[in-house]
Amino acid sequence: MKAPIRHGGLYLADLNPRQGTEPGKDHPSTWVLPCTTRLTGENLLRVPLPRGMAGNAVECEVMIDQSRSIDNRRFRRPLGLLPRPVLSEIKLKLKLLADL
Repeated sequence: MKAPIRHGGLYLADLNPRQGTEPGKDHPSTWVLPCTTRLTGENLLRVPLPRGMAGNAVECEVMIDQSRSIDNRRFRRPLGLLPRPVLSEIKLKLKLLADL
């Protein structure tokens, strides 16, 4: 993917296996919060993302506790931008999880 990675963007990315600059010192890489379709229900570690809200084809959850840095070559295509209320909830839960 050649376009710049946008803050609050939802992207399709290949996360397996680990490759490239992960977790090394070289860049370009981007810190991401993966999504899952294995729904557990809203809690401190998850933020629901209803189907179609940011270009996602199915209902999913953002996994707050599974953040990682990935090589930018893993990004396949942009899906859309997260709605402001969802992004705000993600940021709040990140702060709570990190005890900031």
